[in-house]
Amino acid sequence: MNSIHIDIILEGRVSKPNQLIEVLHDVQEFCGYIPEGAMRRISKSLGVPMIEVYRVASFYKAFSLKPQGRHSVTVCMGTACHVRGSPKLLEKVVETLRINPDETSNDRRFSLATVNCLGCCAIGPVVTVDNRYYSNPTSENLGKLFRGFD
Repeated sequence: MNSIHIDIILEGRVSKPNQLIEVLHDVQEFCGYIPEGAMRRISKSLGVPMIEVYRVASFYKAFSLKPQGRHSVTVCMGTACHVRGSPKLLEKVVETLRINPDETSNDRRFSLATVNCLGCCAIGPVVTVDNRYYSNPTSENLGKLFRGFD
């Protein structure tokens, strides 16, 4: 964590607890996750109890409390995708990336998550990479897809 950058994020927001979510977004964008040290600084600077900072940071899916990969991979497990084969798609993704849901690869290239719905039921099952949607990719297509990202 770069404490100088955290100080810049907090500048002008001292004692403004209503800025908590915005500050967490800014820290997430800079660090790729919300480090514990940053949460402590946010708590102190905004005058928000640490437990409240942690509660907000751990509640919203937009925030992560552990380092994430450069690329975010999501597999939809909603009902429509599930009946169209998302469990098998997830198996393919796990096998290809060699990580399980809620994990990040050792080289920090990819983080894998599952969600209950991506809102594109008609094209399911769906996997996203950095918010780009791919409908029912084959194992071969997944291999090519993931090799295409640094």
